[in-house]
Amino acid sequence: MSAEREPGGAEDLARLRWRCRRGMRELDAVLQSFVQTAFAELGGPDIACFERILELPDPELFAYVTRRSVPADPDIARLIERIRSSHRPAT
Repeated sequence: MSAEREPGGAEDLARLRWRCRRGMRELDAVLQSFVQTAFAELGGPDIACFERILELPDPELFAYVTRRSVPADPDIARLIERIRSSHRPAT
């Protein structure tokens, strides 16, 4: 019998960090910053939503992050806002 793993554990964190590596440097910075600063606070439903966000094509995700477009899914919209608010660009 295998033990169920807790969502949000070290294995999830490493996997999500890898998946945050995108084709756009700007998305890399925003997503990796979010995982670094907010991952520990995410529950199972938010982790699942974040994984759905990571499935989006870069241009669509970039449009959401830059407020050029709004996701139709309210859960994704809520988490995108949280991603945006967690990122502090380098000065």
